[in-house]
Amino acid sequence: MTSTESAAAQTDQILYEVDGHIATISFNRPDRMNTITGVMLAAISERLLEADADDNVRAIVITGVGRAWCAGLDIEAASNGGGIGDGSGTNNGEFDLRNAPPVVLHKIDTPTIAALNGGAAGYGLDLALGCDIRIASSKAKLAASYAARGLLPESGGTWLLPRILGWSKSAELLFTGRTLTAPEALDLGLVSNVVEPDELMDTAYGLAGEIVANAPLAIRAAKRMMRHSMTENLEDHVQRQYLALLPLFGSKDFREGLMAYMEKRPASFTRE
Repeated sequence: MTSTESAAAQTDQILYEVDGHIATISFNRPDRMNTITGVMLAAISERLLEADADDNVRAIVITGVGRAWCAGLDIEAASNGGGIGDGSGTNNGEFDLRNAPPVVLHKIDTPTIAALNGGAAGYGLDLALGCDIRIASSKAKLAASYAARGLLPESGGTWLLPRILGWSKSAELLFTGRTLTAPEALDLGLVSNVVEPDELMDTAYGLAGEIVANAPLAIRAAKRMMRHSMTENLEDHVQRQYLALLPLFGSKDFREGLMAYMEKRPASFTRE
């Protein structure tokens, strides 16, 4: 098999489709618990950026094929020269972390929903935490088992967890290497909802449908503002909010939203 054929085979392990205004990205290595190789890392970022640049896409759902969401990086493949660090999809075997999936997840403006069909561990947990919203199957588990493997979160977990849970709960979770069941994750606020496995995708797409029914320019602006709020004081942030509002006031979608409200009908937004 040529290197091109090998890359194509591996990128088939990241599935991508668009239906209506919703893009779906699926990890597709069910035989390996959807663990991630170097080529897959590049493919995930590419699909996220593709969805974010597509004017038709207004929400992204990320899920896994089989019984796992993503069990992390494929360390076994790496030890055999076929996974992370083999140079595939990277620059001379070095990672360009500016375009690593957790960084891309954070900087894109399209809302992301993690539909956690199964276990999310290690790097997979970091990816789940990087999504805007997490919905879990009742069979899903979130494993913060980094310390038990002699590691720390691979990409972003130590930044994301304290912002989601606060310092004390994050420290407890990371220092103990604990694995949470879906109900435990719900109690902590790590996921928004827990549903039965056969209801997961309908629930995720239903939520995505609620999102895409609203004005996409406003949603993208709100996500940007939430991102900036993490590093700004209130006064600076209010100034930024005002500047973000000005183009929205001049948009067709703003006028459509007002007319739809006054005419008591659903709005039809065009991202203009």
